[in-house]
Amino acid sequence: MIMSMDTTPDLLTLRIVRAISDHGTISGAARALGYSQPALSQHLTRTQSRLGLALVVRSGRGVRLTEAGRALASHAVTVINAVDAASAELAELAGLSSGTVRIAAFPTVSSTVIPRLIRQLRQQHPNLTVKYVEAEPPQALQLLRDGTADVAITFSYPGDRADPHLLRDGGHTTVPLFTEPVVLALPDSHPLASADSVSLADLADDAWIAGCALCRGHLLALCSVEGFAPAIGLETDNALAVLSFVSRGLGVALLPQLALASLTVPEGVSIHSPQPASERTIQYVIQPGATRIPSVATTIATLTALGGSAWGLRDYPESEPTAR
Repeated sequence: MIMSMDTTPDLLTLRIVRAISDHGTISGAARALGYSQPALSQHLTRTQSRLGLALVVRSGRGVRLTEAGRALASHAVTVINAVDAASAELAELAGLSSGTVRIAAFPTVSSTVIPRLIRQLRQQHPNLTVKYVEAEPPQALQLLRDGTADVAITFSYPGDRADPHLLRDGGHTTVPLFTEPVVLALPDSHPLASADSVSLADLADDAWIAGCALCRGHLLALCSVEGFAPAIGLETDNALAVLSFVSRGLGVALLPQLALASLTVPEGVSIHSPQPASERTIQYVIQPGATRIPSVATTIATLTALGGSAWGLRDYPESEPTAR
């Protein structure tokens, strides 16, 4: 008599191996899933016995997935997302207004739209749990691919060959929200501080301050078109630090307008329109079909309804640049 082995994984096992992959320990996976460590260990023991395969092995103070465990983990995100979407759709049909949405967004959004978005969601949907993590676009998109974020708010520059949105592994849906201009910050002592707009080519000999990796890449691309490579001596993705550097005459910088939305431009800094003009696109990114999940659909609808005013964008220059 030939005995057939049952190799069909159950949903809890998929959630467990994915959590172990993320956290590296059974105790960490148990905390993330809301189970006790003994319960998770017992489930793994029974499952491995049924499958006839080891899914985890001890590694130092933690555990690591075997080849079989890694195979399950690689499929877990797709299966779990599909099941969660189905469950959420059934919950919507049953009239339930609860759930969890996990949002990831880049730093300048943390001080502009995210507080308003979360407050609005909590006021209008008190049974909805909102979780937020700050991440630059490449990391936010990875969280989305890993299934640990439901909505990623990101930005991109036109023509950027290193744009992380171009990586379509696993697929995602990108929806633009608006575009914002890039502005130029100069010290008041700069020879061009009295001009409304400034050609980047005229700044070829200046010291430059660069921002995050994507913004730095955009600066390099713009300057390359103008025929020079910027001398970058200082790098920070903190907009307040950039303006502080500029105010002390340590360099010049390009900044997205959104980066100035929650800041007061300090004395000693003038804001200008660079030539050639530049802009970036702000968008939200979700997994295909995620709008069928009520918590995600509600978040997107609220985000869209907030409109541009929620981002705190202002017109720059706010006044005539300071004359020397």
